[in-house]
Amino acid sequence: MKKSGIRKALNAVTTVLVVMVVLLAVALVGVRIRTYAVISGSMEPVYPTGSLLYVKPVKTEELKVGDTITFMLDEKTVATHRIIEVIPDEEEPGVIRFRTKGDANETPDGAPVHCRNVIGKPLFAIPYLGYFANFVQNPPGLYLAIGAAAILVIMVFLPDLIKDEPKKVSGDGNGRDGKDDGKNSGEE
Repeated sequence: MKKSGIRKALNAVTTVLVVMVVLLAVALVGVRIRTYAVISGSMEPVYPTGSLLYVKPVKTEELKVGDTITFMLDEKTVATHRIIEVIPDEEEPGVIRFRTKGDANETPDGAPVHCRNVIGKPLFAIPYLGYFANFVQNPPGLYLAIGAAAILVIMVFLPDLIKDEPKKVSGDGNGRDGKDDGKNSGEE
């Protein structure tokens, strides 16, 4: 394959990658969406294990029985389960709690979820992408992702580095293209 063919292939690949990144950015502009990897099967088949879950903030007053919510289970753990009961707090007026249960679980969760622990409602999930997200958030996946980003940057600039040699033009100053047509060989 010629250098120009390699350059065209690299241009095509980088163009596709840049277009994909731009489309994703445009799709998420103005939308406060957070992502979470589904690491258990408690919500299968709705949200399969390994899916990447896209969650949008929601006002807790709008939540009702049957809604799926993503919430902080403790300081380090995020869970996504379905609301099975809305419970007004007897000690704190205006505060509500949600009894939740995973669709695949036999029993409800132990303690009700306080309204301030609700992160939002899942919008959609992309199967298997959660495995990738978990992988790139921790070493060695993080290092591989940084390396892949570096390679992408190199690919963007590589076509400029692999330029074809410029065609040589005669320096005789007469405007001709430098081809020798036999009429003017420079000999007298």
